[in-house]
Amino acid sequence: MANITRFDPFSEMTRRDPFGDLDDMFKGFVMRPVFQGATAAPKMKLDVSEDDKSYTIKADIPGVKKEDIHISVDGNMVSISAEVKKETEKKEGKKVVHSERYFGQVSRSFMLDKEVDQTGASAKYADGVLEAVLPKKEGSAATQIAVS
Repeated sequence: MANITRFDPFSEMTRRDPFGDLDDMFKGFVMRPVFQGATAAPKMKLDVSEDDKSYTIKADIPGVKKEDIHISVDGNMVSISAEVKKETEKKEGKKVVHSERYFGQVSRSFMLDKEVDQTGASAKYADGVLEAVLPKKEGSAATQIAVS
């Protein structure tokens, strides 16, 4: 008896890292050591939860001063941005052997289901985590419009 198998032309792409072969392609080039120790720009990770009266947002923004964090709310659109300054320096004796610096801005914007009451909003930042409580605006529920 013959074994019949279904051929999937995309199985190779989903099984392996599509960019993994590029790593081997550039092996031995002069540019390779430049990218070996490079660090990517930090990314802001968010958790958004809600109850009947408010939204609670937790954002991981490590290594940032609370003065450099900005939250803006426009209706149901929320934007969080922070200026990141990271400096690392390794010294041997009086000479700098390795130095990494990153200055930049991270930001996230998203829409909530209901508008936010900006007068009761609060935020605190501790241990690299921003926690914002945004109360829902009363009377901003979606309305149904009858079609005639």
